[in-house]
Amino acid sequence: MTYSVVFMGTPTFAVPILEALIADPQYDVQAVVTQPDRPQGRKRVLTPSPVKVAAQAHDLPVLQPEKMNNSDEMAQIVALAPDFIITAAFGQFLPTALLDAAQIAAVNTHASLLPKYRGGAPVHYAIMNGDTETGVSIMYMVKQMDAGDVIDVVKVPITAQDNVGTMFDKLSLAGRDLLLATLPKIAAGAIAPVPQDEAAVSISPNITRAQQNLNFTQETAQQLDWHIRGLYPTHPAYVQVAGQRVKLIQVTPLPETTDVAPGHVVARTKKMLTIAAADHSVLRIDQLQPAGKSVMSSQAYLNGAGSQLTSGDLWAEEPIHE
Repeated sequence: MTYSVVFMGTPTFAVPILEALIADPQYDVQAVVTQPDRPQGRKRVLTPSPVKVAAQAHDLPVLQPEKMNNSDEMAQIVALAPDFIITAAFGQFLPTALLDAAQIAAVNTHASLLPKYRGGAPVHYAIMNGDTETGVSIMYMVKQMDAGDVIDVVKVPITAQDNVGTMFDKLSLAGRDLLLATLPKIAAGAIAPVPQDEAAVSISPNITRAQQNLNFTQETAQQLDWHIRGLYPTHPAYVQVAGQRVKLIQVTPLPETTDVAPGHVVARTKKMLTIAAADHSVLRIDQLQPAGKSVMSSQAYLNGAGSQLTSGDLWAEEPIHE
């Protein structure tokens, strides 16, 4: 039997899931729904979502509603009456009337272990909070954000080397495999979904600009490492250095302690730069990106813009509140 599908997703995370549904003869993807093209980069070039690019490569119809509720695109989906509506990081609330159009089920592939981290940035918060694992939940969709009954989950470890980019890659593949294993069970009625514990709910709202501005006086070296990895590469974290933004790409919390004031240089050699953070902790800067420059090693930075730095100098300035 072949099941008809309307797939809804936007970022790279959703692409392997869409590709797997297209490749599986059990499923007929009738339409792909994604966010409208958005301006990107310094030149603000109008750019399609990764899901749109993937859908067009397979000559699939693409719908791009600015808002789903009462849109022409919603009417088209309802008219299709697909067996499954499947979402993966789509980025909009879906009206109940749309969810009800699914003849078998409307399900979401969500990148967290629900009820933890409902919302738009679950992977970011899992890393920023120092979690050692996260995962993917397959859940029934309801009108409330990420609140439906959970059908199945898969856990994925977070290593000390992972950032948002590497975790998205891992979770996308884990979610793809879990979804393909789960859909036949849903169709057969062979599942026992679990209601979410509302007392255990946590929210992961979209990342703000203020969250990108690091504060060495308030965060320890370990917390700064989590913070930086939890934002890279989608929302790179930065510090103000001599009034200029310097993005921090890769850092290492060191086991040593210091009495140097937070934000100031602890040590500087030809190849290494260490900065004091909160609670006497020390952070080594491994890769960074000064304003207008490419990503570089700390050695390259110290040979250029940071050539005059010396121990005790202020480096990471207090955040500027925008």
